[in-house]
Amino acid sequence: MAKIRILPGTPDDDNREYLPEKIRNSDIVVNENGNNSIVYPKRLREYREVLLDGVEDTWYEYVPESYDPAKKVPLVIGLHGGLMTGWGHAVYTSWTLVADREGFICLFPDANEKRMWQNYGVFDNFDPADAPDLPVVKPAEKIEDNHDMNMILALIGKMKEKYNIDEGRIFMQGMSMGNIMTGQFARQYGNILAGAAGSGGPCELRNIFDENGRIINHAGHLAIWQSRPEKNGLPPGKTYDEYTINKMNRIYWMRINECDLIPEISIVGEDNFAFYKGKKADLVYLDIKNRDHGQTLDEAFLYWDYLFSGTRREEDGTITHEANIIPRKGDSFGIAVAPGYDKAWFDNRVVELGTKAVQWDKLKYHGLNGGQIVRGSYLCVPLSFIARAFEAGYQADAEATEVVLTLKDGRRLQFARGSIGCVIDDTVRCMYCEALQRDGELLVSIEWFAKYFYGLQVSKCGDMLYITDHFADLSAFMVDLIRDIFKGEIVPDNYEDML
Repeated sequence: MAKIRILPGTPDDDNREYLPEKIRNSDIVVNENGNNSIVYPKRLREYREVLLDGVEDTWYEYVPESYDPAKKVPLVIGLHGGLMTGWGHAVYTSWTLVADREGFICLFPDANEKRMWQNYGVFDNFDPADAPDLPVVKPAEKIEDNHDMNMILALIGKMKEKYNIDEGRIFMQGMSMGNIMTGQFARQYGNILAGAAGSGGPCELRNIFDENGRIINHAGHLAIWQSRPEKNGLPPGKTYDEYTINKMNRIYWMRINECDLIPEISIVGEDNFAFYKGKKADLVYLDIKNRDHGQTLDEAFLYWDYLFSGTRREEDGTITHEANIIPRKGDSFGIAVAPGYDKAWFDNRVVELGTKAVQWDKLKYHGLNGGQIVRGSYLCVPLSFIARAFEAGYQADAEATEVVLTLKDGRRLQFARGSIGCVIDDTVRCMYCEALQRDGELLVSIEWFAKYFYGLQVSKCGDMLYITDHFADLSAFMVDLIRDIFKGEIVPDNYEDML
């Protein structure tokens, strides 16, 4: 029998509260940032206690029915977003469902003050006029005195006393302010974790690099996951460039974990994955197409299935990555191309094109005065590359004004400079636009070729195309990542200036 079951709930579509209290111990489900909650888990338990500093803290524990005290189990700590609660993180994520399947224990603490974590840098230079209803929390001057950080440490100790926790498999994940808190904890105390993940906005650069561009970190390496919703936007009063800050947050952990510069890329539906292999620990970067600030309901499953399920911190501090439920592998067939570049992403690496890809407008001329209308704009690439990618035979005349491809199924295709026609065996079919000749190469629309002859998925974001054999929706931050690879600017030359 399946261990996972989503319970039917009573929708409250008229709700406009950020975190409606009536959800608690009910079957009400609501929408928050386009991501529905689940029914309040019946096994979720609330606890209140003075742990330190003479103040009472609140937290929530989820222990699956399958828990056996005789067996060691992982611990997952989920940190809620600003103005939310531990129970809110439990219903707006799917961690309790993953726990039911895998048998681990979840801990969901509340931020102690005003439901806002004591994060450094969040409210520096903050103007209350930007968000008059947002409570401002100033953390302790010294991080060693930060109540929320120390509370989480105390709760980890309590959980290890109360349950049979596998100390090598403690993980943390946060959303929004909880993501910033997760990063803060990972930089200071990450040596007690095996992995950490976060969704929503990235950490401000002044918190992870000093004024000289040196990395700020006191705990070293650990397995990292960064989720970046494509439509994340900026918090009130913030003016940074999202592409730059996402990039530098990724580079930060690439350096600490000593990751390879080139990832494996896999795009599954709206999920755009970049898998980085590290000498010390691995890194997963996820760009989620058309998603708003927050955390998608399935992210907990993604974190676990792709990364946490096979990750452990050994007694000597090393991070090991065994077999995961889903291997961190790039798409077995995937092509990324963009106009103006003489490179393509293929077979999970960069390959050279014979000439730059060209964005070509198909024009419709009409009337006696030479008027014209653009009827389509198509990305054209060399047929020599298409032959390589699709394992076709390739023949061309001396100047590539005429090219013949022989597909693996035996079909013979003939193309000629300036013609929109393609000869398929002994018949002719129109392409999207005419064949172009550039630098001794004949170019045709790769979108047309992939769709017409192979029925492949073609996704476009900006001016980049991604072609694969399954449903994939290319996203903006992945375009930026691939474009940097094409340009050879994975770590920008103006690194210090960007900080």
